[in-house]
Amino acid sequence: MDQNKDINQFDIPLAKRTYLKTSNSILLKRLLVSSPFLLLIFSNVTLRLIRNFDAGPLTNFIFQVERNHDYRVLGHLPYNEIPREKLVLIEPNIEVHIDMRDSLLKMREEAKKDGIYLVFLSGYRSINLQKDIFYSLKSIRNQEAAERARVSAPPGYSEHSTGFAIDIGDATQRETDFETEFENTKAFRWLIKNAAKFHFKLSFKKDNKYIDYEPWHWRYEGSIEALKIFESSNRKMQI
Repeated sequence: MDQNKDINQFDIPLAKRTYLKTSNSILLKRLLVSSPFLLLIFSNVTLRLIRNFDAGPLTNFIFQVERNHDYRVLGHLPYNEIPREKLVLIEPNIEVHIDMRDSLLKMREEAKKDGIYLVFLSGYRSINLQKDIFYSLKSIRNQEAAERARVSAPPGYSEHSTGFAIDIGDATQRETDFETEFENTKAFRWLIKNAAKFHFKLSFKKDNKYIDYEPWHWRYEGSIEALKIFESSNRKMQI
């Protein structure tokens, strides 16, 4: 809100109140005022009704609202940015969380033994970089925010900011980088079969109602810190 604006400039609707002016309501008011005994009886009846009120359904409703309120923005869950001291460089321009480095490199080596050549496309991305990606591409492509969010997380809502997300491609089919056609590559088929052995999980599957299918985007869940970070996401998938 602009602090320089007069509050009266804003259209704040007034609450409408309805007053009962029937003869019955007037009679009831006179009886309650003139008869303390009647007022006492009326109060006791009201207290009994309150005590007998079943708060169960209301409690359940409140719990359901709280459980469903997961702080999503345009379908994306919030993620904090990893401290710089927890990042390691695995190759030029690719940084990841130190907890996931060994598993990631081992997975690539095991794939190579099977004749599969994985290439890492993107690892850690700062919130500032994610901001540039989200808003710049949104503007260039003339997209609304909700449309852009189908394929790119808003800043502060990307798994890449945790350092536990990695985008993977097939070194023999680079034309499929960041494309759904990646699912037709040998690399993707190998990942589907073997990635879980190294604690990696496909983040955005075809049945995701918020975010478009991303066969190249995988996240690491092989440490307590990673499990805590993605606990909310995994829980929502079960509801």
